[in-house]
Amino acid sequence: MANNVNITSSGIQKVLRNYNEKQALAEYIWNGFDANADTLEINYTANELGFMDRLEIYDNGYGINFKNLKIKFDPFYESEKALQLAVNRNRSVMHGKNGVGRLTFFKFANDAEWQTTFLHNDALKSGRIRIGVSALNNYRASLLDMPLSDKPGTRVLFSNIKILEENMEQEIIPFLKAEFCWFLELNKKRNYTIIINGVPLDYTDNIQYYEEDIQIEDERTKTVFKLKFVQWKESLHKELSKVYYINEKGEELFKEYTTLNKKADEYFHSVYIESEFFTDFDFSGSEFDTQVKLYNRSRSSPEYKLLSKKVNELLRAKRKFFLKEYSGKLFQRYENEGVLSLNDKQPVDLQRKKVLLNILKAVYEIQPKLFSNLSIDQKKTFIALIDALLVSDQRISLLNLLESIVDLEEEERIELKALLLP
Repeated sequence: MANNVNITSSGIQKVLRNYNEKQALAEYIWNGFDANADTLEINYTANELGFMDRLEIYDNGYGINFKNLKIKFDPFYESEKALQLAVNRNRSVMHGKNGVGRLTFFKFANDAEWQTTFLHNDALKSGRIRIGVSALNNYRASLLDMPLSDKPGTRVLFSNIKILEENMEQEIIPFLKAEFCWFLELNKKRNYTIIINGVPLDYTDNIQYYEEDIQIEDERTKTVFKLKFVQWKESLHKELSKVYYINEKGEELFKEYTTLNKKADEYFHSVYIESEFFTDFDFSGSEFDTQVKLYNRSRSSPEYKLLSKKVNELLRAKRKFFLKEYSGKLFQRYENEGVLSLNDKQPVDLQRKKVLLNILKAVYEIQPKLFSNLSIDQKKTFIALIDALLVSDQRISLLNLLESIVDLEEEERIELKALLLP
């Protein structure tokens, strides 16, 4: 049977114009995980010229039930905003978009065919769905007489592929590592995996720092929280830095941004917290709520307040160490850009430059945002201002200026004062 999607083919391409081949391929993996799969397989081969002549993605999820075809393949409007599912942003499941994700293949192939096996009325059924790039708004679906497999799952086969094998290995696979590393780590105990040509996707080279078996215990109630902290070498794309609350079965119940997310530095991190305490936990509201809750376990519970305090302390301690290490690399880059040259006619005073660098590093470790998104000229102006205040009798003015811009903790103020007023 042939069915028209409620949007023109050109409209679909317009809505999805911002996707690239890496993001498009990732959508099919998310579709598999959204279908409750724990294993995704990507298999491909290339011809002598390096172009792929075979590409398929398999997941062992619950398949595509043909009674839900219109839901799965019919986007309803031609605006990207309207095409978004009402996704629960506090859960990692249902990451993909209704219908849209399945149509992104036109970014890297001309045709796609879904071979799916699903359970219907306690019996396995199979079917095929085909879509071509020339008619993205039209899919052809047919039920088969016999199931293709003895278990549910979906295999998507792409033809007339426009991806080079070199692109897959050097661009797409690294992208998939950054896209899914946090999710695979979240579901590590549940053995979630992505397998590419028979080899599990290894994202360990994306990890900057890893610490598990961190334990926080409320001595009053003996409630135990097991923490795992991961610092990543690069951005997690749209996921950013979050804390994940997991029950004793290893199931994610809730997630939210950490307090240090988007602090204008490169401190990319994930915190995984596992505890039986989160079973029947009320994640609505805040820890300052005084209203009596229906649930005994909520953000206003003493156990949660202790956990929140300890997690924030952990994140700040790890970040301080990271910033101290990263500041050296940052100002080496400034040196290479010629930003740190002292523009006066006298020979460079090495002691003066050393003091300037120490001040810059200290300021960066306190508030990295002051150094973000600056052009070369802005960097030079900012550093020249600090240098001018340092070499004059206005060092105290610099301290007052910095205090007016950022909130300094007492320890940080003492450290800065010692540097500025030796």
